[in-house]
Amino acid sequence: MNSIYFKNFMATATIVLVSFMLLGIAFVSIGSHFVISDARENMVANAEEISRVATAVSGESELESWDIRMTISMLAQGTGNHIFLCDAQGYVVSCSDMQLACEHIGCKISDTYLESITTEKGINQMSDLGAFYDHTYYVVGEEISYTNGELMGYVFVSKDASTIIGAYSAFVYLFFLVSLAVMSVAVVLSFALSKSLTKNLDEMTIAARKYSHGDFSMRISTSDQADEMGALTDSFNAMADSLEKAEQTRQEFIANVSHELKTPMTTIAGFAEGLLDGTIPKEEEDKYLAVIADETRRLSRLVREMLDMSKMQDNMADPKNMKTFNLSEELVMTLLSFESRAEEKKLEVDLQLPDDELWVRGNEDSIHRVIYNLLDNAIKFAHPGGTLSLAIWKQGCKAYVSVADEGEVIPEDDLPFIFDRFHKSDRSRSLDRDGVGLGLYLVKSILDAHDEDIVVTSKDGVTKFVFSLKLSRRPKTSAAGNQ
Repeated sequence: MNSIYFKNFMATATIVLVSFMLLGIAFVSIGSHFVISDARENMVANAEEISRVATAVSGESELESWDIRMTISMLAQGTGNHIFLCDAQGYVVSCSDMQLACEHIGCKISDTYLESITTEKGINQMSDLGAFYDHTYYVVGEEISYTNGELMGYVFVSKDASTIIGAYSAFVYLFFLVSLAVMSVAVVLSFALSKSLTKNLDEMTIAARKYSHGDFSMRISTSDQADEMGALTDSFNAMADSLEKAEQTRQEFIANVSHELKTPMTTIAGFAEGLLDGTIPKEEEDKYLAVIADETRRLSRLVREMLDMSKMQDNMADPKNMKTFNLSEELVMTLLSFESRAEEKKLEVDLQLPDDELWVRGNEDSIHRVIYNLLDNAIKFAHPGGTLSLAIWKQGCKAYVSVADEGEVIPEDDLPFIFDRFHKSDRSRSLDRDGVGLGLYLVKSILDAHDEDIVVTSKDGVTKFVFSLKLSRRPKTSAAGNQ
């Protein structure tokens, strides 16, 4: 039994036990008071009733009359009390016992009790009445007076104390028996509930240990419960998904970086060793030194691209860097930076801009990078003498930008993966030795941060990228490009 489960079970069981103990103490205390109080009230009522009956009878021997004796006998049978009457001197003259020759008739009650009745207006106590009874009874005693107030005698109503306590003890026994049964059921339910509650916690503990060793495959079993534990389980599984995805991304990143670094470093090391040990002829040293320089620059570009990507990912969606800018102007200015490269490949540029200026909102530097990377790819892979097509249009509340080139198409199997980090399609491997596979990944990351989409089509010798941006109103202080 694990510590969490044991502590939870013990806490619940302790609460149940303490609750029943408090309930039992309260029940015993209140119950005993109620039972004794009820018996006392019943006996007092009997005494008062007999006093009224006796007062209504006339004659000197009225307390000894058969009518009164029958009355107290029937009353005693109905209530379980013992009743007897005494004359003014304290001698018993009538008793509820059915025997004609009752052993109590003629016995005298101690003057001490008679005086207590007179001075205290009655007695109400546990007593044997000075050995009148062979053990303790609960006794109620009152005076019986004539209508003129003169003392006629005394009435005593008693009940065996063991009878009162015995009846109450049986009731208490039944109560504790039922309480024990209920408490047993509560403990069993507590056991089951504790086990149920800690099941997911146990699984989380095991899963956390696995996560600490790099194994993110385990998930916590879920149920239809909509309570805090269900929410915690869902959050834990979501965290595990994120960790697994992050670990997978990290491994892919390391693998891709290792792959990208391996080729140029192997080339550099091989040619450098060849130059040092004389394997490469002197007349060819310049050629291989140029290759080493190219590979070194390639490594430098890879590191720079990775640093730029990390920096831009931190800032691309920062609200403080968002502003309104002229999209048409941004496209034209970016295109001008590729003018010499387009002329070298003798590309025909088809630029289609709307008549009205289109103002959009976003991170201008990041969107510049998107357009720059798309133009760089388009010019790089366009066939010499082909057409480079650029277009901007408005549709609904969005502005759309299209960059297309005429050249070798991207294989259909590669299209779903061209925005992945370090992915390079077959055509880029064959034509683009300088690329590192981060350009389109960065484009997609920037547009995702802006909550925008980009789609690509590549068929019939034309590859086209189209992305969207949110339209915005032209700023009031309109100096183009300064917001």
